[in-house]
Amino acid sequence: MNLVEQRLLGAQQKAQQLFAEVVAGGLIRPAVLESELSAQIHALASERFGVRRHWHKRVVRCGPNTLLSYHADPPDRPVGEDDVVYLDFGPIFEEWEADFGRTYVLGHDARKHQLVADIAAAFRKGKQLYLDTPDLTAGSLYEYVCGLAREAGWEFGAPSAGHLVGHFPHEHAPGEPKRFSIRHGNEVRIREPDSNGAVRHWILEIHFVDKAGRFGGFFEELLTIGPA
Repeated sequence: MNLVEQRLLGAQQKAQQLFAEVVAGGLIRPAVLESELSAQIHALASERFGVRRHWHKRVVRCGPNTLLSYHADPPDRPVGEDDVVYLDFGPIFEEWEADFGRTYVLGHDARKHQLVADIAAAFRKGKQLYLDTPDLTAGSLYEYVCGLAREAGWEFGAPSAGHLVGHFPHEHAPGEPKRFSIRHGNEVRIREPDSNGAVRHWILEIHFVDKAGRFGGFFEELLTIGPA
């Protein structure tokens, strides 16, 4: 593992520790507003890990808001007794970006708990496809994870399933904002190097939803680094 990979994986491991402390500290609880929970997690990240910046907006969604993807801006909502809650944070650790998302269930609804299991399984399958397919394109990966959603009895909840990540700020394509995202029709190869010949690294995002049940779940982490 080279230095870049070590730094990116290290940033992700810190984000994972942060989320573990959020759960252990009981921060995800009924009646707390999404905005309050976001502020509390941000304060914890600052106190425990010295995080001062996040490279994208902090996303906390609960109940029907979990149907919505990153770009939505729904009204603030309190967490319900039996809600699904998902967190999507992009903390910067020593100038290296993490992008980490997880879903939690309050209560004992079996289908909601199944959702959490299914999105984690879909991530692993998506990562295995990447490992097994040297010429995998971003578009093919998107279609694959959408198919996994259908197979498991869900719908895929977003027009994209991931993006580049790296040293802050990571690479962008001026005039082509969708070029470096995992979405329908994108023929960019996941293993295609950047303009300097360096390896690109990607995040894979899994967002499954149950529109009838009015809830969804979200799981994301590094696609190109770490075990399957």
